[in-house]
Amino acid sequence: MAKLVTWGQYRQSVGDRSSLFAALTALWPIRHALYVGSYVDLAPSTAIEIVTYVDNDVRATRFFGDPDLIRAELDGRTRDGAGVEVRFHPADYYRPLPVDDSSVDLLISLFTGPAWEHTRRYVRPGGLLLANASHGDASLAALDPSLQLVGVAHEDGERYRITTDELEEYLVPRRPSAADPDAIRRSGRGIAYTRSAFAYIFRTPS
Repeated sequence: MAKLVTWGQYRQSVGDRSSLFAALTALWPIRHALYVGSYVDLAPSTAIEIVTYVDNDVRATRFFGDPDLIRAELDGRTRDGAGVEVRFHPADYYRPLPVDDSSVDLLISLFTGPAWEHTRRYVRPGGLLLANASHGDASLAALDPSLQLVGVAHEDGERYRITTDELEEYLVPRRPSAADPDAIRRSGRGIAYTRSAFAYIFRTPS
């Protein structure tokens, strides 16, 4: 049996990202989020009413398979109206998911990979993508003309803030030749920018 890994243990290694999602919901109406490659990170449920988590790691399956543990982990950590539904699919996001098209307000891809290309169908028109450049998702999103950068998230320990101005200074490649979608996909890594952030928020077409 897979070793039980809890969100509390995960927070000890990567920190608590709850304030990131509190900042997001303070700026945009987000009722339902889809978190692909979530592992055991419950942070979105502290600020968002419904979150669908997707991961094919057996430790995530074991964690999310215990509703009592999920409730205990979230106890005392959720904002009003958040954490109402926690859904989990033990799946590979490269394949079709049991999620309705155009049904989520926010797609979360943190340290995941090129999730946008495989899961964009689930985001409603005018919805949001939260991605970082670690595994290339934000770098590929930046090259998608259908997406508009509407914010960047900065990290200071476990405190996050979102900036929505001077966005033209972000996602400018240090080497213009690096902005090659095929090269990014092959490497599985994001590219370096002249000014970077922890994550980037993109809006989909209305």
